[in-house]
Amino acid sequence: MPCHNQQMNSVNSGQEHPMKQVRFANSSSSSSSSVPAVLTSSEPSDATAQPVSLDNLGPQLKLLPLNDQIRELQTIIRDKTTSRGDFVFCADRLIRLVVEEGLNQLPYSECTVTTPTGYKYEGVKFERGNCGVSIMRSGEAMEQGLRDCCRSIRIGKILIQSDEETQKAKVYYAKFPPDVYRRKVLLMYPILSTGNTVIEAVRVLIEHGVQPRHIILLSLFSTPHGAKSIIQEFPDITILTTEVHPVAPTHFGQRYFGTD
Repeated sequence: MPCHNQQMNSVNSGQEHPMKQVRFANSSSSSSSSVPAVLTSSEPSDATAQPVSLDNLGPQLKLLPLNDQIRELQTIIRDKTTSRGDFVFCADRLIRLVVEEGLNQLPYSECTVTTPTGYKYEGVKFERGNCGVSIMRSGEAMEQGLRDCCRSIRIGKILIQSDEETQKAKVYYAKFPPDVYRRKVLLMYPILSTGNTVIEAVRVLIEHGVQPRHIILLSLFSTPHGAKSIIQEFPDITILTTEVHPVAPTHFGQRYFGTD
């Protein structure tokens, strides 16, 4: 799977990427100057959203480094006055950032190439055996971002719907590469609210032989409850997101696909 636009700041032979660019939810530093993991939102809710401590979620939860670019994209996506065109444009940009960092979590190995001038260059290459899986329908919004980075990557799909009364998730459709059990899986689902849908999707992957430690969940927004539920159920899974906040933009799928 050729992906040539990854950061190559350091190489550890036989080890996964050191992930220096990802801030962990349980940062050991308690300094007031550190970047907060939770942003304040003015969106209406039944109760005032309070900052949530993520210290007990462990290193499985990883947040993209927060900067003004990401905050602006988050703001535009949450703004109810944003046009659909701007919404899709900003969502695609944020998806691309998450996908790029998700690829940094995959294993790579050292390699040597010859430049056009005849010199030897010591670099890295991603190991084969990765695939994407999108949870339909909102997860399909992230597929193009993954293909833009890895043109030949195989992508499976899972259709899960929740009962309106019980909120219990039910699997209606699942299709994966035949050898998915041997692959690292980038599971794509933009909004983690309760976590029930993702939990059911991971169970399906496990039934097909995938180890939870080989699953990297790519998400744009997550609630503390959603992230905690997934990690408690599957302690070895990795969750990568841009923000953990009590109020998630659950309108994402409808706005992105124009069904709102």
